[in-house]
Amino acid sequence: MKYLIIGGVAGGATVAARLRRMDEQAEIILFERGAYVSYANCGLPYYIGDTITQRDNLFVQTAQGFTARFNIDIRTKQEVVAIQPQGKTVLVKNLVTNETYSEGYDKLVLSPGAEPIRPRVDGISGNRIFTLRNVPDTDTIKGYINTIKPKRALVIGGGFIGLEMAENLHELGIEVGVIEMANQVMAPLDYSMAAIVHHHMVENNVSLYLGDGVASFKETENGVAVVLASGKELETDMVILSIGVRPETLLAKEAGLALGKLGGIEVNEYMQTSDPDIYALGDAVEVTHLVTGSKALIPLAGPANKQGRIVADNIVYGNKKVYEGSIGTSIAKIFHLTVAAAGANSKLLAKEGIPYHESFTHSGSHAGYYPGALSLSIKILFAPKTGKLLGAQVVGFDGVDKRIEMLAQVIRNNGTVYDLMELEHAYAPPYSSAKDPVNMAGFVAENILTGKVKTAQWRDIEGLSKEALIVDVRTREEFALGSIPGSVNIPVDELRSRLPELPLDKDIVVTCAVGLRGYVAYRILVQNGYERVRNLSGGYKTWSLARIEPNINQHITSKPANEDGTEEVVIPALKEIKELKMIDACGLQCPGPVMQLKKNYGEIGLGEQLHITATDPGFAKDVVAWCKITGANLLSVENKAGVIHATIEKTESQNQNKMISNGDNKTFIVFSDDLDKALASFVIANGAASTGKKVSMFFTFWGLNVIKKREKPSVAKDIFGKMFGMMLPSHSGKLKLSKLNMGGAGSWMMRLIMKNKKISSLEELMQQAVDNGVEMIACTMSMDVMGVKEEELLDNVVYGGVASYLERAEESNVNLFI
Repeated sequence: MKYLIIGGVAGGATVAARLRRMDEQAEIILFERGAYVSYANCGLPYYIGDTITQRDNLFVQTAQGFTARFNIDIRTKQEVVAIQPQGKTVLVKNLVTNETYSEGYDKLVLSPGAEPIRPRVDGISGNRIFTLRNVPDTDTIKGYINTIKPKRALVIGGGFIGLEMAENLHELGIEVGVIEMANQVMAPLDYSMAAIVHHHMVENNVSLYLGDGVASFKETENGVAVVLASGKELETDMVILSIGVRPETLLAKEAGLALGKLGGIEVNEYMQTSDPDIYALGDAVEVTHLVTGSKALIPLAGPANKQGRIVADNIVYGNKKVYEGSIGTSIAKIFHLTVAAAGANSKLLAKEGIPYHESFTHSGSHAGYYPGALSLSIKILFAPKTGKLLGAQVVGFDGVDKRIEMLAQVIRNNGTVYDLMELEHAYAPPYSSAKDPVNMAGFVAENILTGKVKTAQWRDIEGLSKEALIVDVRTREEFALGSIPGSVNIPVDELRSRLPELPLDKDIVVTCAVGLRGYVAYRILVQNGYERVRNLSGGYKTWSLARIEPNINQHITSKPANEDGTEEVVIPALKEIKELKMIDACGLQCPGPVMQLKKNYGEIGLGEQLHITATDPGFAKDVVAWCKITGANLLSVENKAGVIHATIEKTESQNQNKMISNGDNKTFIVFSDDLDKALASFVIANGAASTGKKVSMFFTFWGLNVIKKREKPSVAKDIFGKMFGMMLPSHSGKLKLSKLNMGGAGSWMMRLIMKNKKISSLEELMQQAVDNGVEMIACTMSMDVMGVKEEELLDNVVYGGVASYLERAEESNVNLFI
């Protein structure tokens, strides 16, 4: 028998070796148009970045070694240019001599792989624009870097290879930006999980340009300019094209072999093409996606190797082995982060019309009390009725590979979320928790399926009605460091005693840090008569990652800026350390690290410093916010392999109660319910808002009367609340003047004069403030004291405590008390 194989690397080389092991007498010829028959193409970015220092380590086997071990005729630099199925021959061109010859076969194997996509864009053929597919491409990029020593690079495409290239270029000291036409990187992930990657890349000084494609390239005196579809122009020293790949099917198409709807080579379950003597495998073929049942292109090395083994066996022994399909299990290292996915994501399920539920869990990579536990986020998608596991995504710093493989096996075996609950894992504190994160994902999903909890997703928050209530059950310290706008803080430990504050007839979404305390709060509420309650899946962590974008879309040569356009705070270099107190908060979930910081900060003296480490990824942002609130001097903050390191110096500013202003916002405390003072408040607020400033008005004590509704629903109050209600103005129309009120005549005269002079009334000024985006915050503590209920206040009012006011004040350069 004579077997011909077109293409080496993973698929073709596997077929060749397996064929020889199964058939010692066969004649086997492998054609490879490149110079290398078997190399680790997945390792190419790491050789460019000097992680793999020896080029020879990339080669799994040389042509000479392959021939010596397997007695296979390896013909490199020889390209098959045509297949003639009728005569069972191929036409081959020797790329060294340019000679052409034909070769017959009994069985033929196609393993052509996929080629990088190069869109038809002006200037794309420039000599500073590269693609990465094979060893010669790698040598070209490596040689350019070593010779030209570029300072800046742009990677076009945010897929796995693109992000790996971005990391490795960054490791060489090159400023890197990534341009991606979609609104997220890493297409196998859903946006909420990709957002974790966005934040991590920005933390590592990689610029992201999302939702923007390339319109053209232009050669410049100093490099190449990349013109984006938005009109933005970026100048760089080199460009890596990593837009994606397409199956290389020209040979198959010209030979008359059937192609699938996606453009790949069509094969049956035995990996056989429409010609029974020709088999195909690897990146060029369409296979069955085991979750959707539809055809898919899955260009991964693992499936290609498995297909190679099946093809060889079916050629030698007849079609007995079946390739069922793939679930596309994939994993990548992005700086310190590991990102993995298996099965279908929400976009694919929606496209295929497959209903699903989704849930988020955030856990530690191992037992929190054992040092070094790092954040691990899991999202799973599952069938609403059966609980069948449809997809899984895992992002974290440690243990991601183990978890995705556990999840992938359940998906591949048509398992359910109930199987996740029962998975038995190896447990010891350094490796896992007694309830592994995968078990926890199953527990949460089971609660959803059995009706123990109803969930809201992060994207649902924006669509809530004005009457809906968001109840944040974290601690006050956590709430002060960041919260969903408009949410009310009732710590879960206080919830039972504060149930009268929550209306029974409104939609309520409870949230905490990651969803666990929210579930506890949900169970308390539903068992106390609250029927319109949902728990925010993944809690504030998932919402904030998905909704609060990092500082992306910055020019790679420009200084990073904050979302409001102000320059990013530059943390000064570490001073000479007088005394350093070490705090280990690793393994603690929020608010643990902040509480440890607060406790130990209070125990050090002025000028002394403390160094705190934490594995809660949110602590990187929390420590900055905490230092702004307290006036502590943040000397450094850094994420090292998933561990946040922060050094803080105690200063006098906290003791002197100084306000720190880093912004151009305006903040008002409205303490009075005098008509003239209320008018002044809104006149000044509207003036500031009209100039584009962010304005926040904090209504406390008597100021609450200004923002009461004219038409209020009936609400239950205790005796003191009823007394306050009788003694205080019922709405803005009942406010009095601070001077010359004359039993209400002064207020009437003031309003009449304003009307005659065509000056806006207080109520009109208030509506203008709403239209101008002025934020009106009601002090919840004052409401409690004075018996004011949320139902009595205007619909556009949000609720908060002193931390909410302080957070706004610290970002303001004007703070008025009226």
